[in-house]
Amino acid sequence: VQLVESGGDLVQAGGSLRLSCTASATIFSISSMGWYRPAQGKQRERVAHISIGGATSYADSVKGRFTISRDTAKNTAYLQMNSLRPEDTAIYYCTTGNIWQTLYTPQRWGQGTQVTVSS
Repeated sequence: VQLVESGGDLVQAGGSLRLSCTASATIFSISSMGWYRPAQGKQRERVAHISIGGATSYADSVKGRFTISRDTAKNTAYLQMNSLRPEDTAIYYCTTGNIWQTLYTPQRWGQGTQVTVSS
């Protein structure tokens, strides 16, 4: 299963980026989708996830600034990132996964896309 990510770039603080992640139609239709990034003290932290039905969840650090969405017709998940801060600088990884009682468990990982926010 291949996850193809794009959209990472260098942006100034306060700017916006949109990350995209495309999966095969078969996998996308049966998978929840999530975005992760490295974090201090953790291997990676979950930034956001979205269920097959469109229910979303966010890390406290990005609530109100990031929006995750999915487009079934394009087999693509998006992460719209607004009001970016230097501390958002990271490699962002797309995942497919499952949700059990609100807990998202990633199963497949993309190669990552670099987001750099300059101050």
